[in-house]
Amino acid sequence: MKKILAAALGGTLAGVLVTTQIAGPMIAQDATKNASVYEQLDLFGDIFERIRAQYVEEVDSKKLIEAAINGMLTSLDPHSSYLNASDFDDMQTQTKGEFGGLGIEVTQEEGFVKVISPMDGTPADKAGIKAGDFITKVNGESVQGLTLDAAVDLMRGPIGSEIIITVVRDGVADPFDVSIIRDTIKTVAVKSRLVGNTAVLRITGFNEQTYPGLEEGIKKSITEAGGIDKINGFVIDLRNNPGGLLTQAIKVSDAFLDKGEIVSTRGRNPSDGERYNAEPGDLAQGKPIVVLINGGSASASEIVAGALQDHRRAIVVGTKSFGKGSVQTLIPLKGEGAMRLTTARYYTPSGRSIQSLGVMPDIVVNQPAVDPTKEGTETKAAEESANQRSEADLRGAITNDSMTEDERKLLEEERARTEEAAKLRDEDYQLAYAIDILRGLNAVAPKP
Repeated sequence: MKKILAAALGGTLAGVLVTTQIAGPMIAQDATKNASVYEQLDLFGDIFERIRAQYVEEVDSKKLIEAAINGMLTSLDPHSSYLNASDFDDMQTQTKGEFGGLGIEVTQEEGFVKVISPMDGTPADKAGIKAGDFITKVNGESVQGLTLDAAVDLMRGPIGSEIIITVVRDGVADPFDVSIIRDTIKTVAVKSRLVGNTAVLRITGFNEQTYPGLEEGIKKSITEAGGIDKINGFVIDLRNNPGGLLTQAIKVSDAFLDKGEIVSTRGRNPSDGERYNAEPGDLAQGKPIVVLINGGSASASEIVAGALQDHRRAIVVGTKSFGKGSVQTLIPLKGEGAMRLTTARYYTPSGRSIQSLGVMPDIVVNQPAVDPTKEGTETKAAEESANQRSEADLRGAITNDSMTEDERKLLEEERARTEEAAKLRDEDYQLAYAIDILRGLNAVAPKP
């Protein structure tokens, strides 16, 4: 027994010796790298002390360190940043669906603040702010050169107070000012309505209210229609939805999928990758789905659109989405603050990374710009078309004897729905297009 133990011990020692000999150069390299890092940290300390001692005005050391930390994080990508205790509280409040502000989701591009999307019904939305707008000044102060968090801080203020932002918009020659009154933002995550036989589910964001709101909206639509058999399909409207919680995006996708992967995330370490799969159960009960997206659809919205598109569960209609395919993790820090750090990219079920590419619709449909000089033209054309005379208007025209009274009533109802759809084209062309797709699919579907 003693010999076996000795042999085992000798083998272990030999292994250590060989490993050390091979790893010697690597250890030397690591030591050099560490020495360089410590030199840089010493440099940081020297600069910090010089600023404290010699800057023209006395500085707040805490703010100086926070700015240095935030600068380090924001140098990585537009979505990593430092959150002090106050900002961290605001972030946690926003995920619950109620907070104070303007109601816009923003990013940074070319040194300016770019609007990803305004939230439905918020002060920014009512003031006419659009996805893709650039905010160049806040109350006359330029935001160029500021970090995103610093620019956002400029836009914060007491509820009921006025803010004037200067906007640069594609297609508009000169910058223009927009006055907005700050307010409490209460986001209704899901709004549902029936348009004819189509259930329209407008999802404005992905917070803790989203999935419960989706369930409630679907049930409400089915009840209003008189049963699932009366519904020809669902439109999931994700336009100008800036995203939010990954967990809610997974739940919303799962609501319409019976099986298969929803999304996967891959970080720096392959072993940290995650896959999220659907569980049995389809709230839409197999009815066809159209998903609406545009350039303001980002992050969690793109997860839902990509998952339903890859599984061929939905037809995606609209314009290319924003292209934010990264995952941020909130990491609490000492002092009650946190850092928001990009820790992974996400991939759709087919393995696509949407980062900087976005989701491309199956059918590209642009939303026509409203031309004030031609306001009402399309509506007038529709009215003129509706007012055209037909055979039935001729004096003495014989009646149609092939229709029963019930059939005639159904025809009148269908005509009313068609006229409603024509009116909707003037108000929201993309939504009308989505509804037309579902009506077309229903028209050619085999009858039970």
